[in-house]
Amino acid sequence: MKKQVIGFLFFAVISIQCFAQDPVAQKYAAEINAKRTKKHLQVLASDKFEGRETGKHGAEMSANYIAHEFKKMKLIAPVKGSYLQDVELIETSIVVNSLEVNGTKLEYKIDFSFSGSGEAKIIKANELTFIGLGTESELKNTNIEDKVVLMRQEGDAAGFARRLNFVKSKKPGLIITVNVSGTKQPHSHLSGASLSVKNGIRESIPMRANSPGVVLIETEIADKIMSSSGKKFGELNTSDGLQIIKAEIKLNYEPVKRALKSSNVLGFLEGSDLKDELLVYTAHYDHIGLNPDGGKDKVFNGADDDASGTSGVLAIARAFAKAKENGNGPRRSILFMLLTGEEKNLLGSEYYALNPVFSFAKTITNLNIDMIGRIGKEYQSSPDSTNYCFLVGADRLSTDLHKISENANATYTKLKIDYKHNAPEDQIYYWSDHYNFAKNGVPVIFYYNGKHDDYHKGSDEISKINFELLSKRAQLAYYTGWDLVMRDKRPVVDVK
Repeated sequence: MKKQVIGFLFFAVISIQCFAQDPVAQKYAAEINAKRTKKHLQVLASDKFEGRETGKHGAEMSANYIAHEFKKMKLIAPVKGSYLQDVELIETSIVVNSLEVNGTKLEYKIDFSFSGSGEAKIIKANELTFIGLGTESELKNTNIEDKVVLMRQEGDAAGFARRLNFVKSKKPGLIITVNVSGTKQPHSHLSGASLSVKNGIRESIPMRANSPGVVLIETEIADKIMSSSGKKFGELNTSDGLQIIKAEIKLNYEPVKRALKSSNVLGFLEGSDLKDELLVYTAHYDHIGLNPDGGKDKVFNGADDDASGTSGVLAIARAFAKAKENGNGPRRSILFMLLTGEEKNLLGSEYYALNPVFSFAKTITNLNIDMIGRIGKEYQSSPDSTNYCFLVGADRLSTDLHKISENANATYTKLKIDYKHNAPEDQIYYWSDHYNFAKNGVPVIFYYNGKHDDYHKGSDEISKINFELLSKRAQLAYYTGWDLVMRDKRPVVDVK
């Protein structure tokens, strides 16, 4: 019995030593609090910042705000004396020069919207093929290659996208889709431009010259197309088979490119005896901009996506800067980097990966924070709704990193950690900026609260942010980083 008690006490002591709290780390964690994160988020997600769209004035204002905060923290400006890394982008717009239906010219972005890629084209046709919903059963054994086709847009967005992709695979010359929902589509918002990094991955891939263009119209325009047939569009039915409609269609469009610049914002904190090695904290400060069809609310504020992560990184940076100011600085160096262009397909992190300011070989880990201010759908009615976080990627490259992360949470924050989105079949691993570090061999952790009904909507507002929960999740990233920059050995990359 005594032996058992002694053995129990021995293992209890070992357990306490393994999970002993560091009072110095805790002292500076207090800098990451609801008051501070709210201060930053209220600025970044305000209407004044116009939704922070990449390449637009609101994003420039955001970058300058973040750079000013880094300067106040006395972080080093590591880009040739600047906090801003210019990100060179190419904006490609498909411009429709003209669209005529039976001799009547339609107005771009008023009467129709258009999406397409490839080379300049002039399309002329004197007939259209009505293909109904564009399902496989409707088009079975039917050749529509190079033809102008007319199809119904109805049902949920995902189902329509699948049908549209199937129709595209049959290589028509042009697809005209008719919105039959009864609610008019905002054509001005749907007709946009794409961005790519200059000389980057997507810019170096030739545009798909044979990909058919897609015109979206309303039923009244479809009725104009059918004016000589004696029918209304709503009278068409594929139960009668595919139908040929006599109509004159003339379309002229071309791609137009222009150079565009945005900025990643970098603040550097130099370490001590292991200063040549680097931990990188990231979040993206950009969002999706203005909504011209939003009525009174014309700003996509992006409070959760990702003003929450940006505010968290700024608070973490202040905590480490205070620690160094008081003589308790990190052994390894830390880069705090707020990225542009995430919403445009991870452009800011792609640019950094192509033009790294610090060697990836010396970068020990990337801790990426993207959406940590809300309660996601999966946890709306859970008892853990205000005490959880999704973690993605920690064990993808390094079992050491996963253990460090688990230990930080067990010792300090005690959040419920959910690895649902870390499953190999889940694509979220590829959806945020950490991926451009992971594919360069840098171990990563992605902190995330899960999607909610306000994702990418005008309703992603400051008033819906839980600042206590935001700050606690940011503290988890801080404590994990504290261990990483203070320990003797960097995490080993041991997973292939």
